[in-house]
Amino acid sequence: MRSITVKSINLYPIAMTLVEKLRTSFGEEPFKACILVRLETDEGITGWGESSAETRPGYSYETVGTALHVLSEFLIPALLGKRLSSATEVPALLAGTRGHPLAKHAVEAAVWDALAKANEMSLAQAFAAHLPPGHASRGYATVGVSIGIQPSVEATLQIIEKRLKQGYGRIKLKIKPGWDVELARDVRAVYPDIVMMLDANSAYTLADADHLKQLDEFNLLMIEQPLGYDDIYEHSKLQPQLQTPICLDESIHSANDLRLALELGACRILNLKPARVSGYTESLEIYKICIENNLPLWIGGLLETGVGRAANVAFASLPGVTLPCDISATDRYYNPDITEPPFVLGANSTLSVPTGPGIGVEVQMERVEAAWTRWQDEMPYQS
Repeated sequence: MRSITVKSINLYPIAMTLVEKLRTSFGEEPFKACILVRLETDEGITGWGESSAETRPGYSYETVGTALHVLSEFLIPALLGKRLSSATEVPALLAGTRGHPLAKHAVEAAVWDALAKANEMSLAQAFAAHLPPGHASRGYATVGVSIGIQPSVEATLQIIEKRLKQGYGRIKLKIKPGWDVELARDVRAVYPDIVMMLDANSAYTLADADHLKQLDEFNLLMIEQPLGYDDIYEHSKLQPQLQTPICLDESIHSANDLRLALELGACRILNLKPARVSGYTESLEIYKICIENNLPLWIGGLLETGVGRAANVAFASLPGVTLPCDISATDRYYNPDITEPPFVLGANSTLSVPTGPGIGVEVQMERVEAAWTRWQDEMPYQS
């Protein structure tokens, strides 16, 4: 592998207008916020990464404000001037800063992109180079779509119909107490055969076990993260009471967290969000655990722009990713996105993996600058 030297890293906090807002048990974000990371090497190669931190500590304790601070003061100085032959060297360089996985993911992703470009490899090829034989990219990622909490069941059914007509093969519905069993029952009455899952985003407690058991009758692919965002133990007490597989999301921040969850029997499926586990190096370790244990795996999303989406599609194309992923087409979220070309839903509910070097999409700087200006107008106190 041809090495790179990190010359500079610039940060762009941006605000993106969403085509449709997504409401979860956390609430509703007014726009998509994130931080784009632009890394430049001594050789003039540019690598891009994305931190999916939000404006408030909902899904994660990190926010755009905290990520800007940690990136600027600690993570970027740890990388400037470093000669790197592999992106897997980055976590050790950042180990002096505890936590802050979304921020760490952004700079590591930029290194993955720059190194892949330096070696004229696609990001999917770069990932596969760190895996056992037989784990080359399939060239596509199978995807589904997530539907937020709607004002009524009727509104939910209308959106499901729209997404099915668009070609999505798996439907995920966000739930919360009071918006769960009857919702699933009413949807199943209209769509008895669709592949459907529910995502609770930690809205329940173990005391709700009897209530959650009612979901077993609806032939669900899974129920995602029903209990506490930091819990593994109580999920291990809930899973034996349910026929429906539990999928863990927020609880898993490392390969060791997954090992613990498997040892305790806390889940039967994993949602891997590379940003949640500090980057693609740790994601590859988690991927290996999944294939060793035949654990169904899919890649989750955090409403990424085309920068983060391209990288996640590349990872989701690996053959150990066995279930539809939350990486919908560009027009589900943005019009326009900050990258070209857009991701378009193809046959059998798939997205094609870009074949160009690195992330394989081109960042449109005029759109980045417009989104940066929108961020400064919306959130001047965090700029």
